Amino acid sequence: MSLNRSEKEAVINDVTGLAAKAQTLVLAEYRGITVADLTKLRASARSNGVSLSVLKNTLARRAVAGSGFEVVSDLMTGPLIYGFSEDAVAAARVVADFAKTNDKLVIRGGAYGGKALDLNGVKQLASIPSKEVLLAQLLGLMQSPISRIARVLAAIAEKNGGAAQDAPAEAVAA
Repeated sequence: MSLNRSEKEAVINDVTGLAAKAQTLVLAEYRGITVADLTKLRASARSNGVSLSVLKNTLARRAVAGSGFEVVSDLMTGPLIYGFSEDAVAAARVVADFAKTNDKLVIRGGAYGGKALDLNGVKQLASIPSKEVLLAQLLGLMQSPISRIARVLAAIAEKNGGAAQDAPAEAVAA
């Protein structure tokens, strides 16, 4: 069923709004995927803050015109699902993880920071840990020297305390 002009403008405005907020766009061909699998993909995307859309390619090209995602407009052919995410790695991770378990989902490419990504670029972006994991690792690194100093001081205190306790016992025995 084709869309009338006002419906097309509404779709373009919606996608333009998504593109304005998003950091990452991932394009994947979904030919041959069952409805149940596509529903699982959408649920996973929703839980990770990724907006997945099946769009007419001409409307998608118009929506991303003038944005940082315009660099992938040449990839917009065939039946594609578009994944936009505000988190830099969420869209790539959701699509790449699903593609590992379902060989019918073929990652075409993507865009991040105004640069086009090929299949390997999307996979590399997907392999980056999430923001929360990176913050936890950074906090662990910052706490590491402090905790090591505390352990060394505790060991020294225990050694000195143990030697002080042994000395009076030896003096009493003599």
